Amino acid sequence: MMKIDKTPVPLIVPNPDDPRLTERVTGIDQTGAKVEIKVPMERPLTLYLNAQEIVTMMTIGDYPEYLALGYLLNQNMLKYDDVVTEVEYDDDLQVVVVRTEHHTNFEAKLKKRTQTSGCAQGTAFGDLLEAVESVALPKTQLRTSWLYQMTQAVNTMPSLYLEAGAIHGCVLCKEGAPVCYTEDVGRHNAVDKIAGWIYRHGVDPADKILYTTGRLTSEMVIKTVRMGIPILVSRSGFTAWGVDLARQVGLTLVGRTRGKRFIALSGEERIVYDQNLDYVEEESTRHKRKGEGRDD
Repeated sequence: MMKIDKTPVPLIVPNPDDPRLTERVTGIDQTGAKVEIKVPMERPLTLYLNAQEIVTMMTIGDYPEYLALGYLLNQNMLKYDDVVTEVEYDDDLQVVVVRTEHHTNFEAKLKKRTQTSGCAQGTAFGDLLEAVESVALPKTQLRTSWLYQMTQAVNTMPSLYLEAGAIHGCVLCKEGAPVCYTEDVGRHNAVDKIAGWIYRHGVDPADKILYTTGRLTSEMVIKTVRMGIPILVSRSGFTAWGVDLARQVGLTLVGRTRGKRFIALSGEERIVYDQNLDYVEEESTRHKRKGEGRDD
């Protein structure tokens, strides 16, 4: 159990007006006219577990404590029953330190990192597959009314993506309502923030849905299972290994979720078709992301 004091569970949503997260830059457009646009920031964040340096991540810089906890949890360096005594963030040094009650040493493990498809900076470790093989996910229903309510809420909520683009988002939902919406330059960072938020506030994942704007890769499936979330939804497509892993562990996997359309490749038997499609609108072109005709 965590030793640091629990706080009331906050509703986390994007803040596109936060001046720390974007920067205005000037250039020219296709006609040669001068333009000024917002672009997301990238900052290095170095993570220590006790006295050991673990990784330096490139991140937009919000919620460093959640990101640090979530990264360690999803890499199996921190267990859900470990005692965390302190999470300390130094904004000047761009360093976050997670301190635990017991001694840790991951020097050997750090030499066995595997590069993943997570936007060129995701990593996974060899024992992650072993860690998810023993997980028993709850057989939670997914109502199509929740699915359409969730995607409508995500698409219309103010976000850094709508403000500046070039960013991924992950949203934790209870039924069709978002309760934690995080964004970052990599989808692995966005989902790690949600993992840290769940852990920090003792949130029950068994009745939750995880929505991501990125592809349904093996990395996303593993992290979702590590968090104990039974349903993973994306507006993008699938990878073969992601589908295979989802089927092995009983994760409901739904992709290409846009407007009225979706495709389920795992957990289809748990989907309840309770939404009349006549009342579901097609998605606005404003919410389409790069390469979606190719299912990026």
